[in-house]
Amino acid sequence: QVQLVESGGGLVQPGGSLRLSCAASGSIFSINSMGWYRQAPGKQRELVAAITKGGDTNYADSVKGRFTISRDNAKNTVYLQMNSLKPEDTAVYYCNAEIKRYYISSWYDYWGQGTQVTVSS
Repeated sequence: QVQLVESGGGLVQPGGSLRLSCAASGSIFSINSMGWYRQAPGKQRELVAAITKGGDTNYADSVKGRFTISRDNAKNTVYLQMNSLKPEDTAVYYCNAEIKRYYISSWYDYWGQGTQVTVSS
C-alpha cells in the first residue's frame, strides 16, 4: 500500500502565503517525479508545479515567480510554498507522485486526497 497525505491548506487573504506538504508512505522502493495539481469548481484539474528526483522543476505560467516547489527525498515529501496568493488560486490542491513499489516492476501514479486552499478577503 502507498499513501500520499497532504497538509497545509486553509483560508488566506489575497497577498498572503501558505505552505503545502505531501508525505508519501508505504512500501515505496523509489519515487520519480512529484507534483501539485489543482482543481477549481467547474474547471479541469491542472498542473501547478512538478519536480524530478534530481530537482528539476516545472511551473504553470500562472504561478511562476509566486510558487516554489521543493522536495526532501529522504522523507519522501514534497512541498509547495505559495506566496502572493490571488483569489484565482482558490482550488483543491492535489499531490501526485510517480512511485515504484517493492517487488513490482512498473511505475504508477498515486494521488493525495486533496487539500482546500481558499484565497479571500
